[in-house]
Amino acid sequence: MDGKVSTELGKHSPKVWETKLRVRYAETDQMGVVYHANYFVWFEVGRVELLRQLGFSYRDMEQNDGCYIAVVNAHCRYKAPARYDDELIVHTHLKNVRESLVHFGYEVVRVGDGTLLALGETTHIITDAQMKVAVMPEKYTTAFQQAMGKQAAKH
Repeated sequence: MDGKVSTELGKHSPKVWETKLRVRYAETDQMGVVYHANYFVWFEVGRVELLRQLGFSYRDMEQNDGCYIAVVNAHCRYKAPARYDDELIVHTHLKNVRESLVHFGYEVVRVGDGTLLALGETTHIITDAQMKVAVMPEKYTTAFQQAMGKQAAKH
């Protein structure tokens, strides 16, 4: 890979959401490079914004429907360093949605030169307030499936 923005994202999902952010000094380590764990925070920012663009939020899911999205797997492949004050775009897309699972994919890209900084994925199970696996309410499943360009499965 040449370090530029991947064109593979569009092949995985018809819709990719973009969230811009800027690297804060506190997010860097002694070497002046963004500390690795911050990418997972940025993935969350991308997920939250994706949900908002679909017309709801994590808070809505939790408070209105008792539906929680628990991370069960997280992965990040670092390609190039980000540094203080870099402007970044987090590309977020849905990779898979089932009645009790949501799988997101991410690319983090530097705005200034288009360099691909990281690729990531998170997998989430749907739970109730007691952390027991639950079925996602149909309105969310439908929104996710439509965002992926698929018809919602009938239960």
